Amino acid sequence: MVSLLSSCSSCGDGNNNQGGNIGSYESIAPTFNADSAYAYVAQQCAFGPRTMNSAAHDSCGNYIAREFQRRGANVFNQEAELQLYDGTPIHARNIIASFDTANAARVMICAHWDSRPWADHDADENNHHKAIDGANDGASGVGILLEIARQIQQKAPSVGIDLICFDAEDCGVPEWADYPGDTGDTWCLGSQYWARKASASGYSARFGILLDMVGGKQSLFLKEQLSMHFAPSIVDKVWSAGQRVGYSDYFPNAIGGAVTDDHVPVNRIAGIPCIDVIGTNSANKEGFPATWHTVNDNIENIDRQTLKAVGQTVLEVIYTEN
Repeated sequence: MVSLLSSCSSCGDGNNNQGGNIGSYESIAPTFNADSAYAYVAQQCAFGPRTMNSAAHDSCGNYIAREFQRRGANVFNQEAELQLYDGTPIHARNIIASFDTANAARVMICAHWDSRPWADHDADENNHHKAIDGANDGASGVGILLEIARQIQQKAPSVGIDLICFDAEDCGVPEWADYPGDTGDTWCLGSQYWARKASASGYSARFGILLDMVGGKQSLFLKEQLSMHFAPSIVDKVWSAGQRVGYSDYFPNAIGGAVTDDHVPVNRIAGIPCIDVIGTNSANKEGFPATWHTVNDNIENIDRQTLKAVGQTVLEVIYTEN
């Protein structure tokens, strides 16, 4: 995704990563398994960087689709021929896993599954043209979606669920490229394509939740400004759920920056209110985690407790929706 467009405001104290203290509250949601989600993240990374037009990308896409099918979802692979900022043709694949397809009341949970082709934010300039594993930036969100699918197979919620893995999110203009006038349209290519198709087909959902960088160490989730603009009630729904199940340290009542991410075309093109749950670092509330777009975005920097906080929060939202 494009970097933060503005800094946070009204930030409270940093995250102490405790979480999980739900007191006397008894949730009807199943228990999110962080070890399972972590294994899903690790498996994605084991294929290698999931860059466009690569064998690792294709193999990982097949794995994700198979896992959704194994969990009882109706899986649709939405293929698209797209172009990078420099005109390079790419074959993209949005992976859509749907549960209870006859249910008109639907909620969409999404993440991107590709990884950045260039570590253009790495401190070492020698790494700027290297592809990244994208453990946090991409795989963490998909890992949570796969664990949610496993939970839905065991206990169905009251609403239909669409789990959507967007492709080609993270191949926007690299910082080293001579490309004037980037307006953000070179990012989120898969979700732009999906949103146009969804709009044309009449697909609708009550709301969407985008998960991005949801597995990093010392993570903090602030209320992203474009989410507050498009869908403030959904932001409140998700943050209230996180606080209700004991993760107020991760989901404080604080406003973060505005981010160009996959939720933007979902809102602007498909017309579905969608918010971005995106991680910042508790020690640096005005920016992304230190691993962002670097070669250090690998499985060693994934925290099970962060996966648990986000995954349990999303399950709470899903299973309390009537």
